[in-house]
Amino acid sequence: MFFLPRPRKIRRYKDIVSFLIKHASRDFIQGTGLEKDVAASVTSRQTIKGDPVQFVRDLEALGPTFVKLGQIFSTRADLLPQPYIEALSRLQDEVEPFSWDEVESILVNELRRPVSEAFIQFNSQPLAAGSLGQVHRARLHCGTEVAVKVQRPHIRSVILEDLDIISEIAGSVDRHTDIGRKYLFEEMVDEFRKTLLRELDYTLELQNLSTMASILRRYPDVMTPAAFREFSTSHVLTMEFVSGVPIQDHSLVSSGKFPQAHQLAQQLFRSYLDQVLVDGFFHADPHPGNILITEEGKLCLIDLGMVSRITPRSQENLLKLLLAISDGDGHEVAKISMKIATRLPDFDEHNFVRQVSDLVLIYKDATIEQMQTGHVVMELARIANNNSIRPASELTNLGKALLHLDEISRTLDPSFNPAQSLKKHSESVLRRHFFKNFSSGRAFSAMLEGRELMEKFPRRINEFSEALSRNELEFRVRVFDEMRALSSLQGMSNRITMGIVLAALILGAAILTTVPSEHTVFGYPIIAMVVFLIAAAWGFALVISIFLQDRKTRKKGPS
Repeated sequence: MFFLPRPRKIRRYKDIVSFLIKHASRDFIQGTGLEKDVAASVTSRQTIKGDPVQFVRDLEALGPTFVKLGQIFSTRADLLPQPYIEALSRLQDEVEPFSWDEVESILVNELRRPVSEAFIQFNSQPLAAGSLGQVHRARLHCGTEVAVKVQRPHIRSVILEDLDIISEIAGSVDRHTDIGRKYLFEEMVDEFRKTLLRELDYTLELQNLSTMASILRRYPDVMTPAAFREFSTSHVLTMEFVSGVPIQDHSLVSSGKFPQAHQLAQQLFRSYLDQVLVDGFFHADPHPGNILITEEGKLCLIDLGMVSRITPRSQENLLKLLLAISDGDGHEVAKISMKIATRLPDFDEHNFVRQVSDLVLIYKDATIEQMQTGHVVMELARIANNNSIRPASELTNLGKALLHLDEISRTLDPSFNPAQSLKKHSESVLRRHFFKNFSSGRAFSAMLEGRELMEKFPRRINEFSEALSRNELEFRVRVFDEMRALSSLQGMSNRITMGIVLAALILGAAILTTVPSEHTVFGYPIIAMVVFLIAAAWGFALVISIFLQDRKTRKKGPS
């Protein structure tokens, strides 16, 4: 029999394992040795299966680490049934505040000065207290009202101890159960550890606030509090105090009489599309309690401890995925999902494509009131796991954000249509994504590739001509459609010709950069920059035309 090495905090270990025995399925426990390891000291052997409310209560009783873990798992519709997801989404991160003496001690140690020197006024009663810290209202000597977040004493050591135990248990489940080998819980715990430790570093949240503020400049009605670096450390965060109420508590919103509701819903949704698909940096926990309506009628995003980052390649795939969902193209949704996921040995592609197509078809036929983009993405992740394909973390993070956004946007404006907003905004997103990820390094790389193309092109044209003259040129098609084949060949020829001209322009611009000139821009001859800009504009137009033509072709389907 396998026995886990016992951690120093035996009682805590037993509490956690007892929770698992009480709520987890037998497949999760059997073979790990966990049940036997604590059997002698577990006072209650009663198991409760299928009780989401009790599950959440017991999770809250285990403390801050498990409250945060519950918030993470509230996004994992691929792992938990819907009743548990709904119960976890209502998980309350509210605990008893710690004392003023402890707050004052932390402030003095962190800011290296008495509280009275940093703040002219400081309210000892917290505005809110959570599992990781609490927020106090204060005023700087310059007169600015601020909200000061102070980290709970010793919370880091408590969380690290819990994480070590959870990681040990997850490793045992992965090694000794089929469900563990399928889902790799230890990897999930490692990712959770990184997320939670980042949330405990308030200097990172300060940077997140600054980054988000620059992203939201394009949207005058969406904002985030300004941060004060001089009065912030890894354990203390001082932000602008924003007077407002959560969306669901706003009386005019709940009565349907808020005049800017439609405009705010549009700006919020589009700002998130920009965060995810253009900037690759987004607020990962936009639940209604984290978005305020200010006295000026703006939306304010708060609590940026939990953010997600997405690579440019993942952004492109997610944009394609969302457009395919909004177009109702189930096969394309399945294809992109398979591209960004990890296939397991027993993956059933046929069944996966069929289930995804059915899901997207239901979404396409839904009324505006029923349409929920976030729900589709989360359901897509669940279908993936059920068919032995592990969804990318970007997909579940996006699903969680969109799920909250659907709820918030509908709270603001019940007639809000996320699919329509996505289609309208997609061209702008595509254009900004292209220019944001365009760099001089990539430009010179393209020049080098263009030079290689120009060097090899004459030889390949000769080979093509010789094969054609000897009647040895072959085209292999499964079903021959003469007009369609000619049309495709003509389109390919046009693109190749445009590509050759584009490569020549890029190569010419590269050569011109070496020619001495009295008139320069950024150290390069003006004529070279003009040619390069023409090539860039031409290249962008070519990419857009190809993208639009491909979408048109997919919509038509096979003739």
